[in-house]
Amino acid sequence: MSTQRVVVKFGTSVLTNGTPSLHRQRMLEIVQQVAAAHQTGHEVIVVSSGAVAAGRERLGFPELGRSLPAKQMLSAVGQSRLMQVYSELFDIFQIVVAQVLLTREDISDRARHLNIRDTLSNLLDQRIIPVINENDTTATHEIRVGDNDNLSAMVAGLVEADLLILLTDQQGLFTADPRTQPDAQLIAEVAQINDATWAAAGGAGSTQGTGGMTTKLQAAQLAGRSGVTTVIASGRTPNVMARLLDGESIGTRFPAQISHMESRKRWLLMEKPRGTLHIDAGAASKLLKGGASLLPVGMTRVAREFERGAVVSIHAPDGREVAHGMTNYDSDDLKKLCGVKSTQIIDILGYSYGDAVIHRNNMVVLA
Repeated sequence: MSTQRVVVKFGTSVLTNGTPSLHRQRMLEIVQQVAAAHQTGHEVIVVSSGAVAAGRERLGFPELGRSLPAKQMLSAVGQSRLMQVYSELFDIFQIVVAQVLLTREDISDRARHLNIRDTLSNLLDQRIIPVINENDTTATHEIRVGDNDNLSAMVAGLVEADLLILLTDQQGLFTADPRTQPDAQLIAEVAQINDATWAAAGGAGSTQGTGGMTTKLQAAQLAGRSGVTTVIASGRTPNVMARLLDGESIGTRFPAQISHMESRKRWLLMEKPRGTLHIDAGAASKLLKGGASLLPVGMTRVAREFERGAVVSIHAPDGREVAHGMTNYDSDDLKKLCGVKSTQIIDILGYSYGDAVIHRNNMVVLA
């Protein structure tokens, strides 16, 4: 099977193996699976819970209650310990890992969104495995994602992953709660998440983590709308990652609802343009006929103020709106780049976010 870009999320119950502490042997087993996927050419991003559990372990399991400040304190203590364990385990396989801490605001803000995407892409290009967790230490209630299931789905959409794997202490989604109803049946595939699916999600799950089956359904729905297929499976299943990447039916599968390109173009069309780029006839012809990216040499004028990552309207010399696109540069930068060659960008700005003002994959043509 061809190589894939995959986001795999490890829940606290998987990392602790149901105990109060990080379970090093269990973590070695899952790291070995990630390493094997990485070594066969797949691009892997890890979203990991476990910082709070690691903090509790480091402090001797204090009774601190469930307040947000207590959780943030435990996360601050545990995050470095968690990464130390990951780094040591991946070192066995001569794989470098990088810590990335995110909040909802980091992903929803378009400029930060682009910066995060570029950073993750560069890490993957260098064959470095990102290990992502929510930035609990600084996150306020308003900007918290709240669980790593939904964070993993946001990351999967951000990097346009082929597959999101949510590994937990359950085999997947059942027709009812298998802990209380022995005759509950595993659902192999959910083509569309509906009221019956939510009803089947039932209770909160493990006491070690913050998310249950409901948050995993939310994640699967979010990922599916972004063009990503999701699988919920047990972290205890032998060699689960390799088997899933080989296409084996394990756990519960939620197929992507649309393609990555459709998802991106829907968003570009729905988003209100923050500014306007006026282009010359040659650039307009290339956009309309050749499916080209917009280069700075084709720009003639920039209207209104906007930040990097904003959606802008692109107008031909006759005033026609020919496209919407997400810009790699802010309006101040673009005013300096009108009519110049891409090779001059660094000389003019002192830095570069790439040769294109708007890449063709981040553009939808209207005319």
